Amino acid sequence: MTTFEKVYEAVRLIPRGSVATYGQVAEALGNRRLSRVVGYALHVNPEPGVIPCHRVVRRDGAVSPAFAFGGANRQVELLRQEGVAFVDETHVDMAHHRVRALPLIV
Repeated sequence: MTTFEKVYEAVRLIPRGSVATYGQVAEALGNRRLSRVVGYALHVNPEPGVIPCHRVVRRDGAVSPAFAFGGANRQVELLRQEGVAFVDETHVDMAHHRVRALPLIV
């Protein structure tokens, strides 16, 4: 399995109504230093309707200004449709919606 495939596998495990950080996804791959690789993989997501890349946010809860499938506004819209609350226009309420951890993908 390639690194990108592992990223997609990890992201599929984020439940509806929850978010994970790029770092959490990288940790699920076994290397927290792969956060940027996670971002690259999500930017070229081959199955946008299947792999829920909109559920991945920055560590402070900020949505991505470069969300690959419609910009930050679209990411906010998709998350709100799933019941995710925000503390302001662009930051997810991480205390209530961040997953604790993702399982290790090997």
